[in-house]
Amino acid sequence: MSARPAMLALGAGLAATTVLMGMALLGLSGWFIAATALAGMQVASAMAFDVFMPSAAIRLLAIGRTASRYGERLVTHEATLGVSAALRERLFLGWARPRAARRLLARPARLLYRLTGDIDALESLYLRVTVPALSAAGAALMAGLVMAFFDMWFALLLAALLLAAGWGIALWTGWRARHLSMRRALHLERLRASTVDLLAGQAELVMAGHLQRQCEAFERADQRLARSEAELQGLEARAVLAYGALGAVVLAGVLLAAAWMVDARGMSVPAAALLVLLAVGSTEPLAGLRRGAMELGRSLLAVRRIAPRLSDAGDACAVSAPPGGTTVLISGMSVTHAGSACPALKAIDLRVAPGERVALVGRSGAGKSTLLAAVAGEVTALSGSVHALPASWLTQRTELFQDTLRDNLLLAAPGADDARLWWALDAAGLAADVRELPGGLDARLGEGGLGLSGGQARRLALARLLLRDCALWLLDEPTEALDTRVAHDVLRRLQGLAQGRSLVIATHLRREAALADRLLRVQDGCLVEEAIRGTPAFESLLASLRRD
Repeated sequence: MSARPAMLALGAGLAATTVLMGMALLGLSGWFIAATALAGMQVASAMAFDVFMPSAAIRLLAIGRTASRYGERLVTHEATLGVSAALRERLFLGWARPRAARRLLARPARLLYRLTGDIDALESLYLRVTVPALSAAGAALMAGLVMAFFDMWFALLLAALLLAAGWGIALWTGWRARHLSMRRALHLERLRASTVDLLAGQAELVMAGHLQRQCEAFERADQRLARSEAELQGLEARAVLAYGALGAVVLAGVLLAAAWMVDARGMSVPAAALLVLLAVGSTEPLAGLRRGAMELGRSLLAVRRIAPRLSDAGDACAVSAPPGGTTVLISGMSVTHAGSACPALKAIDLRVAPGERVALVGRSGAGKSTLLAAVAGEVTALSGSVHALPASWLTQRTELFQDTLRDNLLLAAPGADDARLWWALDAAGLAADVRELPGGLDARLGEGGLGLSGGQARRLALARLLLRDCALWLLDEPTEALDTRVAHDVLRRLQGLAQGRSLVIATHLRREAALADRLLRVQDGCLVEEAIRGTPAFESLLASLRRD
């Protein structure tokens, strides 16, 4: 919230001003009505009674309260929306750091909830906790100040009761609701995750015979959420009862005190009406304080979950530039995945010269993709050093978004004009297909690139690769799952477009490895064999790979 401190403070001040003006308006109106009624009982007093000043003050307070309420709504919402937008941007940028994409793919529902529900929960700290707390304090102090003109001890007692009981009930409610609201937030997150899994994986669940089990898990998550909400509603009902009792005690106490002062001290009846109505107005902010106390646990949970992602600047992997004359230089690198006791890569030494093409070959699970991820900075080396130039990485999975084809391309080069986009599409062999689409570059894709065939999606990924002017390309099985004709066309285009660039290709296909100048066989996380083009070892290793 430090992004807009002035607006946040102004919003809180306007909220307190609105409450104080409302109290003054209510009290003055009561005084004016009572005074007018008494003055009308006698002709002389009616003629002498000044109705203009009180009525003008009432109108001024009414207009001022309306203006301050409007200003408070504008300022507080502008401030909170601005802070929320800044937090979402920082959180999203945090997910753009190394390893974040893997976490996003593993738990998409959880990270989506961080970006939406948790950020929304942080707004409660300001709108439903800070602002109502300051307003309640201002109301208590104003009620005590006005009462002090008539009796100091009653004033101190009234202010102390409003502050102690008003804040005390809120603290008690917040403490009791802390675990319940955290539990509710967790159950809601799990319900959303179950919903996403159920909707997105229906086909897979049916094929595996687990659809009924997933539906049962969804129902259990829904029942747990319902129980948590019922417990919170019970606690809120008790808080409503407590604040209702406090309001009744305050009203009764002020009514008795006013009656005593009218009888014993000769205080006027209009003044007594002012005190009573002022007491009624002083309990108005307590409702907002109660709602904030109910949301406190959820907000604290959101702070605990989001704060590390906003403040952790050391999550980025250290991949510095290599010395001159090299594109990639790795020395003694070992990598272990989170939660695994066995290293994925062990004592890797690798040097890639400018313009050289290297193919990492081996069976699935040998560590080829992990080695590419280490070069790209997506995983952190447990030991050793990794130096590499900035790279464009074509992963096994083509990531396309539910957006226009143009915007999917602009992810790689936000400033590219249409001429450059068409060049990339033409180089990837997709320009003719795009021209036939309704809208061309503005054709909208469905979720995951729905609307394109597998070959077209892969060519679009290749076009996006070409838009980034990098000296190093990392290609992870670039033609896997493509038919032979499309695969050879993609590889032919890659070979021509990669002139002057260094390539590191992870593959188990002969057609892809044939692009390389050097083959490195990866086995159990180690580089166990090297073969240079033109040698018998190269031809032997190439022949051992899977044909088309």
